[in-house]
Amino acid sequence: MSSTAAFCLLSTLGGYLVTSFLLLKYPALLHQRKKQRFLSRHISHRGGAGENLENTMAAFQHAVTIGTDMLELDCHITKDEQVVVSHDANLKRSTGVNVNVSDLKYCELPPYLCKLDVPFQRACKCEGKDTRIPLLKEVFEAFPETPINIDIKVNNNVLIKKVSELVKQYKREHLTVWGNANSEIVDKCYKENSDIPILFSLQRVLLILGLFFTGLLPFVPIREQFFEIPMPSIILKLKEPHTISKGHKFLIWLSDTLLMRKALFDHLTARGIQVYVWVLNEEYEYKRAFDLGATGVMTDYPTKLKDFLNNFSA
Repeated sequence: MSSTAAFCLLSTLGGYLVTSFLLLKYPALLHQRKKQRFLSRHISHRGGAGENLENTMAAFQHAVTIGTDMLELDCHITKDEQVVVSHDANLKRSTGVNVNVSDLKYCELPPYLCKLDVPFQRACKCEGKDTRIPLLKEVFEAFPETPINIDIKVNNNVLIKKVSELVKQYKREHLTVWGNANSEIVDKCYKENSDIPILFSLQRVLLILGLFFTGLLPFVPIREQFFEIPMPSIILKLKEPHTISKGHKFLIWLSDTLLMRKALFDHLTARGIQVYVWVLNEEYEYKRAFDLGATGVMTDYPTKLKDFLNNFSA
């Protein structure tokens, strides 16, 4: 390679790196900041599954009463095409009855068990008296001013269409975000109703990471408005230490190191994309997420997160 060619190559590479760095820090130079219809710091996972039975009206009411910014919930569709709020497609874990939601009419759904495991807190259970599986429209009617984060749990065209119709019926496009880790579900949601903001699918999260570490992210337009990701390190507390191999621990560490990046969070939030980290239940986890620049934290313990935010200085 001649010295002239080497100089040109180095100049081009240097220009690319400088431009990428500037746009990473100041994305408004290239991209119009997305308009934020609401801002959520406090997000109640399944309504707060550590303080009330998950995905129940009692849980949602408690979270809203203490001042949550957003309710997170999961949706399935019944045999008679009713949109219900339930995490599992099969109800064995939550009700003790080995049956699928889609195989029963709404009136046939069994009640939740009176005691359920807290999903992201090892060896913890939550008890409650409200054991009825609610309809999504009940949640919309009860909390018309509260932003709601909807996880479309199955790739079902009727479910997606019905949720969209309910959002439009209750005029909630500006207070709703929906999606799933499955990219096909997210694409269907966007195609069905592009007025409802969407979450990043797992495939898109991985793409964003690839673009970030290659310096290409500042140049790429993004349609999603909510970057919702786990904090991989919490996996370590959910299992007995002796059950986790060294290889698994390394993968957790690597995932956490790659995903929990302040520069990434700052760039996305500067573009008007909210960053939510899930599911955190300890104060040190809350602090780490907010110190890294997360917009909001999703928790099973809304009271604990509320107390933390009252004392936290961002």
